[in-house]
Parts: sequence; structure tokens; C-alpha cells
Amino acid sequence: MLKHFQVPDDIAVRVDVDKLRNATEQVFIKCGVPESEAKLGADVLIFADESGIDTHGVSNMLRAYVSMYNSNSMNPDPQIKIVKETPSTATVDGDGGLGCMVAPKAMEIAIEKAKAVGTGVVAVRNSGHLGAAGYHAMMAVEHDMIGWCMTSGGKRMVPTFGAEPQLGTNPIAFAAPGNNEPPFMFDAAMTSIAGNKIGLASRMGKGMSPGWVAKSDGTPDMTGGASVEFVANSLAMQLPLGSTRELGSHKGYGLGVMVDILTGQLSFAPGYNTLARKRGGHFLAAYSVDAFGDVDEFKENMDGMLKAYAATKTMPGEERVYYAGLPEHEVRIERRANGVPLHPEVVDWFRGICAEFEIEFDLA
Repeated sequence: MLKHFQVPDDIAVRVDVDKLRNATEQVFIKCGVPESEAKLGADVLIFADESGIDTHGVSNMLRAYVSMYNSNSMNPDPQIKIVKETPSTATVDGDGGLGCMVAPKAMEIAIEKAKAVGTGVVAVRNSGHLGAAGYHAMMAVEHDMIGWCMTSGGKRMVPTFGAEPQLGTNPIAFAAPGNNEPPFMFDAAMTSIAGNKIGLASRMGKGMSPGWVAKSDGTPDMTGGASVEFVANSLAMQLPLGSTRELGSHKGYGLGVMVDILTGQLSFAPGYNTLARKRGGHFLAAYSVDAFGDVDEFKENMDGMLKAYAATKTMPGEERVYYAGLPEHEVRIERRANGVPLHPEVVDWFRGICAEFEIEFDLA
């Protein structure tokens, strides 16, 4: 993650991963979430924090989830069901549950189908925010499979040449296993920056950089300096990946629409025919490597490819070339040893919510 969004070392509070996980589980339970589901939701959030995906960890998302539960806009104990099914596909209704708990179950369905027939594809409707999409894609890797996860909802992205937001940030995650090398894991929004990074920037008093957001008339802001308040007040006028037509914004916009189709239209979720603000859906898929060829050969070939990317000659001023998933792997090792760096404001929020819910506070 760019330093622009990282908590500075001189103010960061390092919190033990296990303590952070326990506190998160207890907060979910106090919101009426069953214990097994609370553990699952906490696992999704801690995966993000451990991996350096701070936009989708406890710092940004847990308080949002608590607010959803408190306002009864999210079902704490959903009973998900399959509404249509074939040997390789399923449409799932999430019963108004949080995607952090619904999406893993949908991916489990996809994995079981892939074990049986080679591929499993699941579209999900009636489900809320699913956390870091990479978590769900990575579930397939543990079974020697390639995993996909996409999710959509809300209005954050301004279409190319448009002057109002019409799409969500619509992230796409893709994961594939190696043998000895860390898995390839790509997880990115189809906007120039992830929407939650605006929250991180706000917490640290930083503005927007060139190409991240649009001005109030839809013109791409290519000079930078727009305040976080402007972005919030203008309904998050985020630019597609590419920023301008000349730099390829039509590609980010087109990919965003593709995600809307797979997550929303394919799940037959309400609101996608009119681009309603409250629309939302997920798409998960698993491809069994064994259905295409020898698993060991595939993983050895992946190792060779990933090593070659990492060994690429660097440009002046840079020390390394990474592939997607390698930085997250290295951050997980460091944070499991030294703790997750939280902003003091986040620690204060935990202190307050623990007091409100009568949970023992031991994070700092």
C-alpha cells in the first residue's frame, strides 16, 4: 500500500494479532452474530490487517459493520440458501447477511462443485460488504484451485465522460497457487484507488492525488489536492482505473460494468436494471487445476513464472520488482511477529466500543 495511506511509525500502535482477532470476534457477538459466524467475520477482517490491506481491516470496516447491525440494515444471523443450481453453478440468496460471512460459504459451494466437475461458479444476491475480495479468492488456492471473487454495490465510480457516479469501486480478486513461492493474489478496485483509502486519507489529514477523483462537473482532477471532504460531499466522485480516456479510463469503466453484470445481473439482484444506489451482489468461482492437467507440474511452472517476475531488472531508484501477492505475504510474516499497526484513533474507537459492549479491552 502506498505510504500516503500508511499509519506513520511514530504514532502507530502495534496490536497483537490474536488480541485483535479476539476483540473483533467479541464485537461481532455483541451485535447478535453467532459465535461461529463471528469467528469467520473476524478471520476475513484480520486477513486484511495481517496482509497490509488496511482499507478492509478493522480500522475502516468493523465500525461500519457495527453501525449496520445497530441500524438493523444487516441481518446478524442469515440463513443463506441456494435458489437455483446446476452441477457447476449456483445462485445464492444471502438473506441480508454480511458478505464477510456469506461469501466464504458461497466460495465453499464453488469449491465443492469444482471438486466434482472441475469448475464451480456462484452468484450471490441479498448480501452486504464482503471485506477484502482476496480472502475469498485465496480460499480456492488451499485446494489447488484458481479462485475468483468480484463484488459490486453503491455508487462511487464516474463513468468515462460522465458527471455523476454510477458504479461501485467493483473490485476483482484472482488467486492462483504456486509450490514453494507465495501464491499469486491480485485484488484491486476498478477505480483509481479503493474507496476505503479515502477513509484512511481522512484519518491522517491527507488529500487526493492527481487522477484519483473527478471535479464536481465530472472533469478528471489531474492536478491533485482535492480534499477528502470534497470527495465525500460529492458522493465520492472516483475516477475509473486509468483516470482519463487518454490514459485508459474506458478500461476501468468497462471492467467495472463487467463486474456489475457478473455480480448483479447474473445473481438477479434487484436494482441493477436501474443502477439503484442500494444494489449489491457477489460473484465467486473456483477452477480445479486437476481438471486441466497435472497439479504438481502447474505449481512448479507457477513458481518458475513468479520467480522470473520477481527477478526482473529494476528501474533506477527501485530495489525490487514484486508480483501481486508477494508484498502481502511478506507483510503477514512481519505483522504476525510484531503486531498490526493501528492509528491511535482506531485504538480509541476500540476502547470506546469495548466499554459500550462490556468487553475487556486489552489492545493497548
